[in-house]
Amino acid sequence: MGAQDFDRRLFDELIPLPDGTSYNAYLVKGNEKTALIDTVDPRKTGVLMAQLEAVQHLDFLIVQHVEQDHSGSVPAVLDRYPNVKILCSPKAKPMIVDHLHVPAERITTVENEETLCLGDRTLEFIHAPWVHWPETMLTYLNEDRILFTCDFLGSHLATAEIYATDKARVYEAAKRYYAEIMMPFRAMIKGHLETLARYKIQIIAPSHGPVYDDPAFILGAYRHWVLDPAQNLVLIPYVSMHGSTQVMVDHLTASLVDRGISVKLFNLTVTDLGKLAEELVDAATVIFATPTVLAGPHPSAVSAAYLINALRPKLRHAAVIGSYGWGGKAAEQIMGLVSSLKVEWFDPVMVRGLPDKEDLEVIDRLAAQITERIQAAK
Repeated sequence: MGAQDFDRRLFDELIPLPDGTSYNAYLVKGNEKTALIDTVDPRKTGVLMAQLEAVQHLDFLIVQHVEQDHSGSVPAVLDRYPNVKILCSPKAKPMIVDHLHVPAERITTVENEETLCLGDRTLEFIHAPWVHWPETMLTYLNEDRILFTCDFLGSHLATAEIYATDKARVYEAAKRYYAEIMMPFRAMIKGHLETLARYKIQIIAPSHGPVYDDPAFILGAYRHWVLDPAQNLVLIPYVSMHGSTQVMVDHLTASLVDRGISVKLFNLTVTDLGKLAEELVDAATVIFATPTVLAGPHPSAVSAAYLINALRPKLRHAAVIGSYGWGGKAAEQIMGLVSSLKVEWFDPVMVRGLPDKEDLEVIDRLAAQITERIQAAK
């Protein structure tokens, strides 16, 4: 069940959605009881309620995650089924009360690995905190070996296809989704992947994007994103106001490529920050390139630094390059904005005005240092 949202282009007023998204809900019927797993975003409540018209009786409403794109239609479901019982994790109960104003007496909490018998079908609840909220849980349908994963392993992708048949497209959407939402919690996700290894899974049914009838596809992707070391890749998010920083960026890019290093550039005045986040999943090095504005970094560079700090990618090295007119602390401020990164910092290269031959030689030395570190890590 649920709804495709082909037209949505921004999530949480923050995350670009170039391919829209979906809000997946799932109805599980046993020969004695029936359960609905999650609901849909409030803007699509009517779609879900129309789907439920044929469901005369609902025993359980399982809320795996309280964020409104999953739980926002809970009040409408409660109105239609006044005797339905909400099931959720202990941490979710007060959040449901606060976010949805559902009476606490309508909510029952379930413990980790607790089971629910629907007759000929059995659901097992798996607590999975911090994918990506503290109250999230997954649900495993034992007899059919289906794992309902809520946000975990999902993708922001609206499609008429139920299953992930276009794997190249789904892979990119899932990687972007992981980068923007899950990457800050990869230490916790590592543990959840270990937990899921104990289960026999034939289908993975997330709350966003298509269903995986090949679980190894998405589980293998997550193991790569979470566990594998950073790759031979340098990212350069940059801004150039009058051309000086652009000269430095171009020279550094050429110098790195000549040394066999892969480089990807992101002009922050026009770039899709979701693509930058996606590339951060694999990158070993980030070089912030910014002119100086009123003694500090350009606001677009500040925004990118804030984002990278929040996402906490597995970067190993970082540096700041840029230009200034009369002085300032652009490099120091950028470094302060990404204090959560556990990286080796190269000396900043800040040039007064247009870089000359000696300045570009310093850029070449920076490229040599970056190459040495990346090659040493292989």
